[in-house]
This record gives sequence, structure tokens and C-alpha cells, in this order.
Amino acid sequence: MKINLDHISMILHQPHYPENIGAAARAAKNMGIHRLVLVSPRDCDLTRILKMATHAAEDVVADMEIYDDLRDALATCQYIVGATARSGSHRKTLQDPKKLVRELVPISQQNRVGILFGPEDRGLSNLELKYCHTLVTIPTAEFASLNLAQAVMVLAYEIFLAGREKSVPHVPRLANSHELENMYDHLQEALAQIHFLNPENPEYWMFNIRRFFSRIGLQAREVKIVRGICRQLNWYFNQRSRSAGLLPAQSQGSVAEKEMAASASTKS
Repeated sequence: MKINLDHISMILHQPHYPENIGAAARAAKNMGIHRLVLVSPRDCDLTRILKMATHAAEDVVADMEIYDDLRDALATCQYIVGATARSGSHRKTLQDPKKLVRELVPISQQNRVGILFGPEDRGLSNLELKYCHTLVTIPTAEFASLNLAQAVMVLAYEIFLAGREKSVPHVPRLANSHELENMYDHLQEALAQIHFLNPENPEYWMFNIRRFFSRIGLQAREVKIVRGICRQLNWYFNQRSRSAGLLPAQSQGSVAEKEMAASASTKS
């Protein structure tokens, strides 16, 4: 089983220089990756982009997608990898490229994978990394920071070589980023309502919750179950706020039961 290159996207968040965009397009095309996504590029001068892309990657440049918002750019991805050179308390799941791409082989069969790169001057922030399921860093001898297009080439090369193992585990279709982000919004609202989250710093706990769910790899039907639980929490809290009484026994499980029933029908 080989990696499905048609399901791989190189996503450049706030790239500063058109030359890096062009060189990244060329690197992706060299390695059989045709989807290039730009998010809020500072300068999108096509003349300078095409100069570095050369005629060979003109089709990648012509088809590249441009978004104003990172969340929108990631919406259709079911698995997101953040490329970073920095470590820290919020960056504990760092992997090297070879180990990462072995995991991407089964994931890519039924899921769209986005490889996310940050701007040249600062890389990805912790807030931007919250969208990622895992992180990858490219080992270097001394100076850890690579040129953006160089980083794209290294990871594209490893991805191209991946998938030569004869036996890999099956990975089902995962929930995409749009589904997950709506779930996280709903979950944060419900957890804040029951005072589980500290209102002074809700993102801290939400980051840990995101890390937990990313390790699991939620499917769409499981996202629906989590959102069903959130709806029930919201309903219960509002009822208690209005009446300060107990819920009727027959109503307490209604939303959860509907979500479980919907999940069972989807699974069957």
C-alpha cells in the first residue's frame, strides 16, 4: 500500500515571499503532490511565484487555493500535521519525518491530510497549532530553522518515499477539521456553562482536550455523539437555571439516545 498523494495538501500559512511560494510549488510537484494551499499570503506576485516554480509547476500554481482564514483553509482536512522547529509545553507530540510518513500511509487512503507550515519569520504559533493532530520537526545538525521551501521539499520527499511496507493498518475516514472545530466550539460552550473551564484561561484546558481527542482520531459519527452530550448538558443547565428542579426521568437521555441511534444507523 502506497501513500495516496492525491489526498496530501501543502498548506502555507501567511507566507511572506512569492519566491518561497513558487519554490514550494515546484518541490511539491517534484514529489507528486499537486494541491498547494495559501492562507493570507503577504505578497502573491504571480510573476515572482512562477519564476521560482518554473514551467513544470505552472499547473500547481494555477490550481493553488487561497484563503483569508486558517480555519477555513483546513476545513476539509481530516488529519493535520504542523511543521515546527520549536519545542515546548504545547509541542510535546513532535515526530521525525520518517516516523510520521509511515503513519500517514494508512490515514491517507480515506482521509485528506494537510501539512501545515508557518510564516518564514516566526513559524506556527500555539494558537495555530491547536488545529493539528500531530507535529513534525526536521532534524538538523545545528541551526534548526529551515527555509520554507526547503522544509516543504524535505517533507514532500519523505511522503513520496512512504508506503513501501507490505502491510499497514486500516484507518477509517476521520472527521474533518470543519466538523471537529464546530465540536470544539460546542464543547467549550458546554464546559464553560457547567464551570469546568476557568473563564480566565479557557484555551489552556481546551488545548489539553484537543490533544486528547487528537490521539484518539474521532470519526464523524463520534463527533455527533460528543455534540449530543454537549446539547444535553446545555439543556440540563438551562432547565436547572429556570426552575432549580430536577429533570423528568423520561427526558434525561433523549438527546444522547438519539445520537447513539444515529451513530448505530451510520455504522450499519
